[in-house]
Amino acid sequence: MNATMKTHQLPLLPDTLTDGNSQSRASLGSRTQVRSNGRANKIDRTDNPAHEWYRFVLSFPPHLVRQYLERFETNGSHLVLDPFCGTGTTLVECKKLGIPSMGIEAHPMAHFAASTKTDWSPEPEELLAHATDVAEYTTTLLASQGLIDIPFSSQKANCETPLRTLPEEEHRLLLRDSISPLPLHKTLLLLDAMSNIGSPSFRSHERLALARALVTTIGNLHFGPEVGVGKVKSDAPVVSPWLHIVRAIAADLASLRSLDSTPATVVHGDSRSISEFVPPSSVDAVFTSPPYPNEKDYTRTTRLESVLLGLVSTKHDLRALKRTLVRSNTRSVYTDDADHESISHIPEISRLAERIERRRKSLGKTSGFERMYHKVTLQYFGGMARHLEALRGCLRPGAMLGYVVGDQASYLRVMIRTGQLLGKIAQSLGYEQIDIDLFRTRRATATRDELREEVLVLRWPG
Repeated sequence: MNATMKTHQLPLLPDTLTDGNSQSRASLGSRTQVRSNGRANKIDRTDNPAHEWYRFVLSFPPHLVRQYLERFETNGSHLVLDPFCGTGTTLVECKKLGIPSMGIEAHPMAHFAASTKTDWSPEPEELLAHATDVAEYTTTLLASQGLIDIPFSSQKANCETPLRTLPEEEHRLLLRDSISPLPLHKTLLLLDAMSNIGSPSFRSHERLALARALVTTIGNLHFGPEVGVGKVKSDAPVVSPWLHIVRAIAADLASLRSLDSTPATVVHGDSRSISEFVPPSSVDAVFTSPPYPNEKDYTRTTRLESVLLGLVSTKHDLRALKRTLVRSNTRSVYTDDADHESISHIPEISRLAERIERRRKSLGKTSGFERMYHKVTLQYFGGMARHLEALRGCLRPGAMLGYVVGDQASYLRVMIRTGQLLGKIAQSLGYEQIDIDLFRTRRATATRDELREEVLVLRWPG
């Protein structure tokens, strides 16, 4: 693999691409910036198969993975690792290119999505036939209760049976009004039908289709800078949008099944303990996007589908999940956290945390969250140091690594140059920093400062 790198800015993509990230685009400042920077995060229609089954709003685009896999000269004899694999963008691209891959993901919803998106074994016609049976059964059951599930129908629902709902503890985990009672009732009936009808071999793909339908059509969620609740609908179609997504998955499988032989393994685990899952000296390349230090809580963003699919059921489940994540927001910091000890030798990070705390005091900010800003900064970079330290034993000599990271100014407008600081940590652990490539720029919501999203390129000399 080629270790000779030159600093460069990634090329802008052609205007024919479709926008796969309206949230990120809307956060940019001027119309000129939207044209020049938003283009970098757009998704070509030809990339949709598997990727669009379910993905985070802020996922990086597939073409970025391809650019770096080509730059790192990876091929079918290599193993590519994504230690923060999210919903599987890197793994799906590797599988399409015939490159074996492995992903690590601590979040159960993201792990489920990545595992399903890299499973192209179901026979498309059988999947669609099974889903059609499930849809017909659910629709008939709803009709027997006096309910219809037709999009945009003007007929008022007149349910003749008590509405199904979640157990109280599970319901309390949801954002208030994130799903209305009637769509929730219909969703629970649909889930039962998936479990009780026919073979379980299609269940993962059908449940992933429901996860996507929940956040796009069925629920009341709104995705802006953070997830929130938009217009609360008294009713929403459930069966029809779900079946529409299953049809799209089946159509994708028809073209992807021939590529299913390329292995893609997804492990549910903590990337800070990566040596527990990845064999020693097995990885030829890494391409990933870890969380950034900000206030985005990914367990909140995915709460609706996580609870309804049974992946998180109690507050204990939620706390246990947060403990397996790199600390990147104040909602996931605990008094016994000690990741900061891993970066005690990096004075720039200590000074950054001190600057955040001084600014808090000068502004008179006293909320519990604001008091945690300096601590989460230390825990974040300490967690990333633990990850990079554990990763070393898994890498082959000469392995190339790409980390998609972004500047942040969420903590009292103090600028955090994430890529630069992660580069310092990596170099202190023996990695070579090859480049920090500009991927795109965006504007900070509060300060209007220009924030860089970059790819930190490293090499492990061995």
